[in-house]
Amino acid sequence: MRYALGVEYDGSGFSGWQRLSQPGEAGPPTVQAALEQALGQVADAPVATVCAGRTDAGVHALCQVVHFDSDAPREPRGWMLGATSRLPPSVAVRWCVPVADDFHARFGALARRYRYRILNRAVRPALARQYLAWCRRPLDAAAMHRAAQALLGEHDFSSFRTVHCQAPHARRELQRIAVTREGDEVVVEVQANAFLHHMVRNIVGSLLEVGAGERPEAWIAGLLAARDRTLAGATAPASGLLFVGPLYPRACGLPCEVSL
Repeated sequence: MRYALGVEYDGSGFSGWQRLSQPGEAGPPTVQAALEQALGQVADAPVATVCAGRTDAGVHALCQVVHFDSDAPREPRGWMLGATSRLPPSVAVRWCVPVADDFHARFGALARRYRYRILNRAVRPALARQYLAWCRRPLDAAAMHRAAQALLGEHDFSSFRTVHCQAPHARRELQRIAVTREGDEVVVEVQANAFLHHMVRNIVGSLLEVGAGERPEAWIAGLLAARDRTLAGATAPASGLLFVGPLYPRACGLPCEVSL
């Protein structure tokens, strides 16, 4: 049978999502390796997983969606609780749902959502610091929001991809981007059909220059048109980034939080 999981994790202690060594071999700690080991113990057999979107080292996830196949006779609750009990405290399986044999966590997703949180005050954070970026310079969130709207639609996002990005092309459809202020926090919400490597963090890094008054709002549109990563701002820290989760057609039968 094929199952889909909703997985929550704190990425602080991991080298990202993707397993960097063969099963059974020692390697850097990754979320995928930890999850596959836990599922394998529940199944009493090796389990391979596929995720909706790989996250980098230090990036967190509210609801990463994963699928896997297994012949082991386990109820969804057994997979959920059994795997979570064998995972480190920073990872939890929130739900498990049987899905159709052709369900695919990556290729079946219609959209993916990220949230980036910036603590904007003179003093660095002491609490929840692993979930925040910090900027001491006053930021104009409204200017950042206006500038970001130039990114909406389908474009070549070469200016916002890392040189190490392995995607065959840089065209992506940015469906929503919003920048708001909530007290001392500036929050960037982004939704797209898919993302390039470091795309969100590079967009945020450029928007920070606009928010700090170092660049005009029109600069973001110019960066997009230039398709040149060397012209854009620095990559924002991983700590502020949260993968909120993907979105799938309701016919897939997944929980409402990941369904359109």
